[in-house]
Amino acid sequence: MSEYPVLLHTVIDAADCRGLAEFYRELLGLRYREGEEPPTDGSPDEADWLVLLDGDGKRVVTVQRKNDTTPPTWPSEEVPMQMHLDFKVATVAELERHRSRAEELGARLLLDRSDDEGEPLYVLADPAGHPFCLLVQ
Repeated sequence: MSEYPVLLHTVIDAADCRGLAEFYRELLGLRYREGEEPPTDGSPDEADWLVLLDGDGKRVVTVQRKNDTTPPTWPSEEVPMQMHLDFKVATVAELERHRSRAEELGARLLLDRSDDEGEPLYVLADPAGHPFCLLVQ
């Protein structure tokens, strides 16, 4: 019996479930839960719930299809962010490398604070519009 609940994974809503799962799979070096890999026979991808695992088989991120999702408009409060993910890297060189990789995978830059001496960071939006941070820590 545990004293506290344990976080199982973070669920992110997206109209394109597979597309967003692929973004995070590539960005974070994750893998699909067995049986959830993309179809290889040319059949349509009907996925509406995909679980991504780390190298030890632990759940990290889950993507859920939600067709009426409205991307946040951060930094405007018109459509609030509600939540975001922070990913830490060890050096400014890694920060730059991972920003470039994220953009190659479909992310877009929202805020550049890479010149902040205390905590260099970028705020990016994933392909579905969810903000996330890459920061040096």
